[in-house]
Amino acid sequence: MDSGFDTSKFSMLDLFSIEVETQTEILTDKLLALENHLRQSQIPSDLNLILEALMRASHSIKGAARVVQIEVAVKIAHLMEDCFTTAMNGTIPLNLSQIDQLLQGVDFLQQLSKVREKNLENWLSQHQQQAENIINALVIAPVAPQEQKQLNPAPQQEISPAIIEAKAYPVSSTSEDAIVIDTVLSNEVETDELEPKVFSSLAPQREEDQSYLDLSSLFLDQETLPTAQQVKETLSSALSLISTAPPDKTRFVRVSSDNLNRLMGLAGEALVEAGFLNPFADSLLNLKKKQLELSQLLEKLDSVLSKTHLTVETETYLKAIQQKERECRETLGERLVILEQFAYRSLNLCDRLYREVIASHLRPFSEGVQGFPRMVRDIAKQLNKSVKLEIIGKGTLVDRDILKKLEAPLTQMLRNAIDHGIEFPDERAALLKPSQGTIRLEAAHRFGMLCITLADDGRGIDLEQIRQRVIDKQLVKPDLAQQLTDNELLEFIFLPGFSTSAAVTEISGRGVGLNIAKTMVEEVGGNLQATTKPGKGISFHFQLPLTLSVIRTLLVEISGEPYAFPLTRIEQVVMLNAHEIFSLENRQYFSLNLQNIGLVRADQVLELSPSKVPSEVLSIIILSDQFNRYGLIVDRFLGERNLVIRPLDTRLGKIQDISAAALLEDGSPVLILDVLDLMRSIDKLFSSSEIKQAQYDFENNILEKPKRILVVDDSITVREMERKLLENHGYQVDLAMDGMEGWNAVISGDYDLIITDVDMPRMNGIKLVAQIKKHHQLQKIPVIIISYKERQEDRLQGLEAGADYYLTKSSFHDDTFINAVVDLIGKA
Repeated sequence: MDSGFDTSKFSMLDLFSIEVETQTEILTDKLLALENHLRQSQIPSDLNLILEALMRASHSIKGAARVVQIEVAVKIAHLMEDCFTTAMNGTIPLNLSQIDQLLQGVDFLQQLSKVREKNLENWLSQHQQQAENIINALVIAPVAPQEQKQLNPAPQQEISPAIIEAKAYPVSSTSEDAIVIDTVLSNEVETDELEPKVFSSLAPQREEDQSYLDLSSLFLDQETLPTAQQVKETLSSALSLISTAPPDKTRFVRVSSDNLNRLMGLAGEALVEAGFLNPFADSLLNLKKKQLELSQLLEKLDSVLSKTHLTVETETYLKAIQQKERECRETLGERLVILEQFAYRSLNLCDRLYREVIASHLRPFSEGVQGFPRMVRDIAKQLNKSVKLEIIGKGTLVDRDILKKLEAPLTQMLRNAIDHGIEFPDERAALLKPSQGTIRLEAAHRFGMLCITLADDGRGIDLEQIRQRVIDKQLVKPDLAQQLTDNELLEFIFLPGFSTSAAVTEISGRGVGLNIAKTMVEEVGGNLQATTKPGKGISFHFQLPLTLSVIRTLLVEISGEPYAFPLTRIEQVVMLNAHEIFSLENRQYFSLNLQNIGLVRADQVLELSPSKVPSEVLSIIILSDQFNRYGLIVDRFLGERNLVIRPLDTRLGKIQDISAAALLEDGSPVLILDVLDLMRSIDKLFSSSEIKQAQYDFENNILEKPKRILVVDDSITVREMERKLLENHGYQVDLAMDGMEGWNAVISGDYDLIITDVDMPRMNGIKLVAQIKKHHQLQKIPVIIISYKERQEDRLQGLEAGADYYLTKSSFHDDTFINAVVDLIGKA
């Protein structure tokens, strides 16, 4: 039978561990819920359902333990099941003391499930006394068994425990089910020696769940009990039918993170390769444009030759050339349409594949916090406090790597909240607060980020106490400390060794927990802030990326090479005029919002060859940390990109200022900068005497100038459309509203390209082009005519006047216009 899962990679003990992990989570959640009701002298309305779930969970552990023959686990799980059974029957109700003992049993089973197979015997020997204490604590008064009718009793024969304990088993395609069912079937038990109660106990636990197989219905209608072989054949047949039925619920399989990472890398590569098709299609568009130019030249040639006498043979060849050219152009157009359709489908498919792989890397928030309720309960009990943990957004999907990193800081912050934040019950009563304190842990997706809030309703933080501690530790001068805002003061609690508690306990007080959290959040490109209301509690707000596999970045050029900055680490980007820079103590600064910000060149920080910075306008990225803000000068901005993170080879070690790599749409590599590391490098460079100033030579114009274009058109709509298109591609644009104004601008300015309309008042475009081409100093300036006129004679008139391109205004709707500009003067 194909279970849909490769169980060969798992040992029986591995499957036992998986089963215990799943069932102990249920046990812990339900027992804590019962305990909370008991502490408030309440009886839950769904008490029977809770006890039934607890009974099933302990029974499942008992069955799994029997399969792997760990008798101590069988005994503990069996006694736990008895406790829940008697409580459900009302014989011996559960109390707080029993719940304590049951939770100790759960702890023992959890610890046992994590022991490696080679160490199991030694571990059981070392913890034998602990196990005996738990067993003795869980022993309850026996309940008289119900009398049952016997059929063919076999008192002398020992019946397999796995069969005796068999109940309706949830049959699905998980490895646990496949292994356990196979194990039961493999036991050679003569069924004619079994009592009917064995089969009558095989009733389904939940009729509404179709994934449960009613084993009792397979045999109870038979007059004689079947043989072992018949049992195997019947069960195999029934299980094969169930395996083909559609599952009612979402199924989960365990996949190693390495496999997922490889799959993600392949999906990312497929997406990059599919992205190559669009640039290839664009190149064919350029080819189509050149064929059109060839067609125009042939038409010119035909027009010229028509005025002369041609032989029949020459005229035949000319017509044949024109015909072949038209056929090639039509064929290319058809193939181009097919290619564009294929490129769209391929890109869409790869994008969907990639998104699905990304989604598979996400796990529910509940998986990372399932142990927190128990921890909170134990610590609160140790401190004689009453604390309730509310977890909201358990189903919120989180990157599995982030989820793993969150466990340690959240654990320490919860310990801090219980120890320092939540008051003792009598204190809370005096403050007219509920005797039970509340800690709220919430996860949600907001604005494309994972937002986690950890809040308590305790005493909060005394901001004046923080201010005094800052002064005592000499972190800032006393006069400056008095000027710090509440938010600025709260930033100090994240420093290593900074604690508002004078006492150090086993639980908290060393001043490292919040620093660990802050460091982790910054490492993954997130943000952590605190807010507090004295006497009302404190809240910590995490803002984290949804996934560590894909990152939104700003792509820039430094020394002619692309680099990527994570957007979450950038405070602001600005375009700065060079004359706004001023020097203080041989350092360059500029002013932003009444604050001086130090300037440093990115090529110097990264130890690259000097960049060619534009002479008038600088591209600046503003970076900041808790203490400093800097403006980093880059060559130019290339736009925002979603990049698939590729870890660097571990053999390279930690590369300074670099965190990872990625591939762009065209397959070229790009390095992703480590902003925290970069800030440390800038700090070091800015405080040294080696910092180089950005040099500008306006008089000699040594550095590259921005490319300047003059747009001449009498329509304000067309002028503004052209200006926006050109400026979006980095060009500097001037405007003129008619031919005369355009001519005056040309002779007085310095332009790399002229773009003009045809029909305009005072001087039309044809005359403007002709005058430019007649001027010995201006004739080399390329000119593009853009007009609504599409007739061939109008086109020829413009080209004969000296225009390099004659385009129609419909070219604004695709890349034809921009491609023509780039073809004449290059990119901005």
